[in-house]
Amino acid sequence: MDSFYSVRLVEDKCRGCTACLKRCPVEAIRVYDGKAHILHERCIDCGECIRTCTSHAKIALTDNLSDIHRFAFPVALPAPTLYGQFRNSTMPGEVRAALLRMGFSMVFDVARGADLLTKAVKAQLDLADRPRPMISSACPAVTRLIQTRFPSLLDNLIPLRQPMEVAAQMARRQAAQEYGACPEDIGIFFITPCPAKMTAIRKPLGHETSQVDGAVSMMEVFSHIKPLLGNCPPDTGPSPFSREGLCWAASGGEIAAVGPHNSISVDGIDQVIQVLEEVENRSIDGLDYIEALACPGGCIGGPLVYENAYLARNTLEQIRAALPESPGIAPAEQLPAEAVYFDQPLQANDSMKLHESIQGAMERLEEINRLVERLPGYDCGSCGSPTCRSFAEDIVRGLFNETDCIYVLKDTLKGLAQTMVDLAKTRRE
Repeated sequence: MDSFYSVRLVEDKCRGCTACLKRCPVEAIRVYDGKAHILHERCIDCGECIRTCTSHAKIALTDNLSDIHRFAFPVALPAPTLYGQFRNSTMPGEVRAALLRMGFSMVFDVARGADLLTKAVKAQLDLADRPRPMISSACPAVTRLIQTRFPSLLDNLIPLRQPMEVAAQMARRQAAQEYGACPEDIGIFFITPCPAKMTAIRKPLGHETSQVDGAVSMMEVFSHIKPLLGNCPPDTGPSPFSREGLCWAASGGEIAAVGPHNSISVDGIDQVIQVLEEVENRSIDGLDYIEALACPGGCIGGPLVYENAYLARNTLEQIRAALPESPGIAPAEQLPAEAVYFDQPLQANDSMKLHESIQGAMERLEEINRLVERLPGYDCGSCGSPTCRSFAEDIVRGLFNETDCIYVLKDTLKGLAQTMVDLAKTRRE
């Protein structure tokens, strides 16, 4: 279980082009023997390599749609992003009806979990003793990024479970109470726009076990829903979620739901890193909250979606405008605090630590700095590492040799050639 990661390499398709090498935000990819290799202990499953790879050699491992039949009462847990995948004024009720036609016994929207979490976030922001700025924990890729690259900011992460986890608990209760489903018969399947959510199910963040039994790619679900639209009566009941809950799918939606605070929304892994660096360096003052999403545009820009993120945002805005006001979360739907908050602290990912001891780490750091001075500084990636500095770290860790750099090798061979010339001259004399 601890070794699970969603992003995988299809070795036969990899051309060793190094494109993914440059895009990985945590330097979790190396290229050697003509193929890319993922350093799984560093991977945050953000899916940037999936977007980048023109050979389609990176994939996201998710559950198959057929896996829902392992349970007598399978429940679909659609992310709000799903409703942004369909054009032509397709409303959520039509999509939910199609999901039921596909074999799900019940549909429970993740947006309802977002509605509940909105209240919890507001409560956290009212706490004066919490470190500022607080950082949203809704995106598991960002949470793992902080664990790996910014462990000093772990206390800034708001200790709330992801919307899918909260929604899954609400769905289990509803399936048992309203449908009389036995607990062992209920299977909760999240319809995911990204690989990070799949990993968060297998390797939960802030809690021991996930309430979600599996995750199916949104791309796969889309291909099954599309032909069913218009062929089954839509769900015409009142909207089960609020307009605000729906908007958590796009960047800025969580902040809009939470309400006025000194907050910012940042999306796209590169922009998130820039903001977190400023927070770590204490160059941002007076900020209360950061909504940070790894994918461009938010979840609507996930690597497992069908629709263009800009068009998906537009579709969601149209749906939002057409939705009637929701009564919100009823008192009976509320969950106890232990079901909403983390029940264990997040730990730093030590995969980038140079040595177990401080002394050993300092010695390795000095050696790395010496190597960096000797390297060309081109960050070309031809050595198989993303930058000259990461190459120096790899040398110290024993992964590469200095002559794996073509420029160092060239200089070395040039020096050897000159030595041989000098030796030949000496012998003639």
